[in-house]
Parts: sequence; structure tokens; C-alpha cells
Amino acid sequence: MPKLQGFEFWSCTLGGARHVVAPMVDQSELAWRLLSRRHGAQLCYTPMLHAQVFIRDANYRKENLYCDVCPEDRPLIVQFCANDPEVFVQAALLAQDYCDAIDLNLGCPQMIAKRGHYGAFLQEEWDLLQRMILLAHEKLSVPVTCKIRVFPEIDKTVRYAQMLEKAGCQLLTVHGRTKEQKGPLSGTASWEHIKAVRKAVAIPVFANGNIQCLRDVERCIQDTGVQGVMSAEGNLHNPALFEGRSPAVWELAEEYLDIVRQHPCPLSYVRAHLFKLWHHTLQVHQQLREELAKVKTLEGIAAVSQDLKLRCQEDISRQKEGEKPSGGLPFFHWICQPYFRPGPREGSKESGGARSKRALEEEEGSTDVLSKNKQKKKLRNPHKTFDPSLKPKYAKCDQCGNPKGNRCVFNLCRGCCKKRAFKETADCPGHGLLFKTKLEKSLVWKGAQPQLQEPQQARPGEPGGFPEVVGSALA
Repeated sequence: MPKLQGFEFWSCTLGGARHVVAPMVDQSELAWRLLSRRHGAQLCYTPMLHAQVFIRDANYRKENLYCDVCPEDRPLIVQFCANDPEVFVQAALLAQDYCDAIDLNLGCPQMIAKRGHYGAFLQEEWDLLQRMILLAHEKLSVPVTCKIRVFPEIDKTVRYAQMLEKAGCQLLTVHGRTKEQKGPLSGTASWEHIKAVRKAVAIPVFANGNIQCLRDVERCIQDTGVQGVMSAEGNLHNPALFEGRSPAVWELAEEYLDIVRQHPCPLSYVRAHLFKLWHHTLQVHQQLREELAKVKTLEGIAAVSQDLKLRCQEDISRQKEGEKPSGGLPFFHWICQPYFRPGPREGSKESGGARSKRALEEEEGSTDVLSKNKQKKKLRNPHKTFDPSLKPKYAKCDQCGNPKGNRCVFNLCRGCCKKRAFKETADCPGHGLLFKTKLEKSLVWKGAQPQLQEPQQARPGEPGGFPEVVGSALA
């Protein structure tokens, strides 16, 4: 059977899917995909998989795809991150029999993607991307798709999309934010960029960004003309988003936990989902946040969720007629609803533009804006502080700016000191570097050795020589 392409692939293989669950690391696992499909999702992506690891590690393949085979979980697109055409295709060949398409991640903006040189940090390497997509299009039995972020310039974004289409991409998901828009600096996704791409290409386009409810989905399709809309954050806080419902949190939490019992996944995934679902309630009943963070079993997580449900029902019983939700929420905290990520403080605008997430954390010094990693450290050690004014001050190396050794004779860090001491054949007792001392010892040792004389070869017949051959002895 020939491989379907473009709109034929979208309408036949994907069933004309309009409501799409995004690929989310450690979050779009099988159990969550099944929950989302029960509540209106028509297409799901796997979490992003590392192509290189997928090739070399059989357990990784088993845990992330092969064991997750489920007839209900289709259509399904498997997403890989990669930066090498051969590696990408090799991984895709191992996955193609378990999905309906292979997606190349060109949208991840996180630091881990920068270090690994993949995701949105490949968007300037058009020659490489062309080779990756072209090879995958030629070798795979399923279509290849891409998920991208936009450039600040609309015309460059359009040319980028057209390049991917020409190389063989059969469906394009456009996240309307640049790679710099993330965390507290996410801002609003540009539907204008998405609309321009949709008009410029002849393949199906999915939009991603600014989707918090079903009304947003419908408005996005109408405003941009895309074939479908992908949701990540909105789906995590309300898996019934595509149904247009906002049910009680415990309804979806209990349903999800039941699915996890049938299709197990790492406890960290379950805990993360419960934190998202119960996000607004945990702002009210904060003592249960720590319990949810510390519990070690699935049944323990279920027990905390049940406790949260009881607290919510108590809040409902005490609710006064005509009372409105607190904290500026559209619904009461026990109802599934959007989460609006807080942006930078207004002060950052006055100080001349956006600042990094790290700068925001250091300014506040509170857990409200700390990264998840720092919040975990704070949980383990409540006395830990991230206030930069309380950090110890170190004298800096004269050459590179790293902390210098307190007893270094050159006032350098160890790395710079080692280079200089070696070059000058000098010692630095502070860093334990003894190049001069070792050289002097080696010269003394060589001078103490006796001169070796070469042995002279003895002549035949002399003592130590060969015996002299006489007469007919050889006859």
C-alpha cells in the first residue's frame, strides 16, 4: 500500500483530527493519552524520545513504546529529538510499526535541548534539517511530520515552513512562540505567524499556543485556518478541555488513577499529573502539597487525592449563596480550569526589557518564582536560601574569573595555575603542583647514576671469545 501524504494522510490515517494532545516529556504517557481520548482528544503524541538512546537501549524502547501498544491509543504519532539524519531514521525504523507517523522535534526550547543540540536549537541549520526530513521521507513506511517554533520575523518563519514541506514533511505543527519565549517569559503565542504559514504551505497545519478552553480551539481554527489545534498546558490542567467541560477535579483524578492501575507508569508521572490537576486546590490546602510530594506509592497518591476531595466537599458545604471564586479564578478551586502562567514583574519592563528566569529567581528569593529543581532542594532543606547576597564571596582568578586558590602563589584558579606552573617550571604548594621540585629531583637522580660502558667484543681465542677452529675439525 502506498504511503499517504499531506491532506490525504490527515483525513484518512488521522481521521481529520482537530483536537490534538501535544508531546510532553514524562506527561503524555499511555495512561494520560487514554484519559484524554475519552474526553475529546482525537490524536495524541508520545513524549519526546531521544533517537540515540532509542537505538541503543532495548529497555528504553520497551518502556516508552513497545509495552504501550494499545488498540485504543490510535492514531498515534511518535516524536523523536535528533540531530543526525542516520540516527533519526534508524530510530524511526524501529518505531514505525507502532505508530501512524514519526515527528521530528524542532520546538523544544529548554536548556537540555541547547546542550544536546536538538529541538528549537536546530532551526537555523536548514541544510541539516533538509537532509534529515528527506532521508526519513525516503526510508520510512509512515509519513514524517515536524513540530516547530516561529522566528520573530513572519517571512522567515514562512520560508522555514516551506523548506520543511519541500524536504518531505507531510504535516506541520507550529507553536506560535519563539525559542526565547519560555517559563516566566512565555508571553502570548502569535497566531499571525501560524496563519501566514497555513496560507503558504500545501500540507495540513496544526496550531499550538494560547489554548485554554474549547472556545479558544474554535477561535484559533477560525482565525488561522489550521486543520487542528494542539494543547499541552491546557490539557494537563483540564483533560476534558476538548469536550468543552470543566468537571470537578476529583472526577478526572480518580479516572486517571484507575487507568494507571491498568497501564502502569512511573510514579513521578502520576505525581506530576496530580499536582497539575489539583493545582488551584493545593494553593488553598497547602499542607497536603507536602504529603503529595513525599508519598511513595500509587495508593498513597490516591489517598492524598481522596483527602483533597473531602476537603473540597467540606468547602462546598460551607459555601455561601452568591459567593464568588477567590484569587481571580473563573471557577472555584475544585473545578478543572486553565492555569495562567505568571509573567515577569512589572518592574522588569521599567528596567529595560525582559530578564532571564535566573534573574527573576534571584530578585525574589522566594519559592513563588523558584525553579522546580530549587523548590525540591528547599523542600529537602527548609533552611536553604538562594539569596545571592548571602552566598559566600570568592576572590577571582586573575585570568579566567573562576574562584582562585586561597594559597596560590600566582593568584590563579587551579586550571590556570597548572598551565603557568608547567610553562615556567615552577611550584605552587597551594595547589600541590611541584613541577620545579620534580625536575630538580630527576636531574639529581640522573647525575648519581654510574656511567654505563659499552662492552668491547672479544676476539676469537681470547678469554671470553669464540674457540679457535683448528685444522680439519670441521671436516
